[in-house]
Amino acid sequence: MRIGELAERAGTTTRALRHYEALGLLRARRAGNGYRAYDEQDLRMLRQIQALRAFGFELEDTRPFVDCLRAGHPEGDSCDASIEVYRRKLAELDECIARLTEVRERLGSQLAHAELTFAEGASEPRCEFSCEADEGSTR
Repeated sequence: MRIGELAERAGTTTRALRHYEALGLLRARRAGNGYRAYDEQDLRMLRQIQALRAFGFELEDTRPFVDCLRAGHPEGDSCDASIEVYRRKLAELDECIARLTEVRERLGSQLAHAELTFAEGASEPRCEFSCEADEGSTR
C-alpha cells in the first residue's frame, strides 16, 4: 500500500508517517516508481506506536516495541526492552501520582482552613496581601 492508504487506514497523516520514517520507527520500501510502499506489518507497527502514544509515551519510548515486532515477536511488548520501558513509565506515573496526592492534600488543608475561618465569623475572606496593604494605609 502507498503512504496515503496507510495514513488513512491508521487514522493519521502522511506527514506523521514521514516523521516516523525519519526517526527510523517506520521503514518504507520503495516501489519501482519511487513511491513509498508499506504492508500489513507496517500498519501493525504504526498501530503499536499509536497505542503507546495514547498512553502518553514519547515517540522514542515506542522504539523497543517496534524493534520487538520487527524481530518477529507476536506482540511489541514481549521483549525485555519493552518490559523495561513499561517499568520505567509506571515508576514515572507513581512519582507523578505521589506529587499530585501531596498537592491535593495541601490544597484540601488550605480549603478546610479557609472554610473554618469564614464560618467563624469573617464577613468575607481576606488575603494576607490585602491585610498588609490595609495596615500600611493612612486612612
